[in-house]
Amino acid sequence: MQLQPLLTTPDGHAICWYDSGKRYLNAEIEAIATAQTSILFECYLFRASKVGERFRDALTEAAGRGVQVTLLLDDVGCWGLHRNYFSELTRLGGKVVWFNPVRWRFWSFRDHRKLLVVDDTHAFVGGCNIAPEYAGDGVDDGWRDGGISIEGPVVRHLAASIESQVEIAGNQIWRARKNSRSGWVKAGADVSLLLVRPGLQQGVFQRALHNDLRHARDIAITTAYFLPVGSAKKMLLRAARHAHSFRLLLPGKSDVPLLQVAARALYSGFLRRGAQIHEYQPQVLHAKVLIVDDIVYIGSSNIDPRSLVINFEVMLRIRSAVLAKEARRTFERDLDHSVLVKPLSWRRPSNWWQRLKQKLARFIFTRLDLGVAQYFVQKRETSPRRNSRSGWN
Repeated sequence: MQLQPLLTTPDGHAICWYDSGKRYLNAEIEAIATAQTSILFECYLFRASKVGERFRDALTEAAGRGVQVTLLLDDVGCWGLHRNYFSELTRLGGKVVWFNPVRWRFWSFRDHRKLLVVDDTHAFVGGCNIAPEYAGDGVDDGWRDGGISIEGPVVRHLAASIESQVEIAGNQIWRARKNSRSGWVKAGADVSLLLVRPGLQQGVFQRALHNDLRHARDIAITTAYFLPVGSAKKMLLRAARHAHSFRLLLPGKSDVPLLQVAARALYSGFLRRGAQIHEYQPQVLHAKVLIVDDIVYIGSSNIDPRSLVINFEVMLRIRSAVLAKEARRTFERDLDHSVLVKPLSWRRPSNWWQRLKQKLARFIFTRLDLGVAQYFVQKRETSPRRNSRSGWN
């Protein structure tokens, strides 16, 4: 399959931009249909539905013509999906792997990545799962999402990262291959792969973003779940204060309403430092795109504790003025469907019930969820018997 790229980079990458889930998923189906040798597909959520049937049938047909198909699905994200759903695919030689089957101690650590690599030559990276809500235009139908397809040197690193996830999926997610890559993989002068793994330390995505935000002038962030804490919150507040333009596009409608309550408790602090906050109105906002001057981050990671230090996530960092311009065009289009948050609307809640909901929401997402995950990470990493086997960063 040959892309019709939006742009090419000097380091040998060709990139296409998809500004809706419908366009992105259709492009993935086309790539699967034209695969010649191999398909590596990693997804958090795969739901039995017409959209799911399209992907299942396309993968099954590819396996039937001799393509090596590997499908990696998160066990919690695909809760309720019957194991026999892919029986024909496996009968034809396809491989279906379930990531981190639920056990009481380790249920928290999920594979939230969404990746497709076809023939080891081109890849898709974005926020879309395989379910009906991701297959619309984000305005009249379906959630607002999208992604990119890319050819070039980074594709082999993306393929290797999926193979690594498959290797650790079924048993000990703590164990990575001895030759596992560091979290930050430079695939060229313009494109880097950021592999986020659970851990106690500041993640590679956060470190990269910190470096880029320090002197940034024009920042536009679209994210489905916004709840930075600790150093991440300080980093973003500092950027809001110093940047010429700092804009946040966040959900007006959310599939996790309690997290939205916690996020809104942060609005006043960002507004006081000069940030503009917009809430997207027509549909649930699920996209994850950060534009920092001429650098674009895109992938599966949100800006919340679960994405930054609990989940397995993947982000691409691409330096390209052309891609940044296209991403900003989409951002501006989304602002036409959004409401600007006014500072006076986000003062401290005046009634006890609203204050209680905010405190409860923040406790669940920044204390309880994070605390449980960190307890097991710390227990594992500080165990003398097991520390040498840990593959976490």
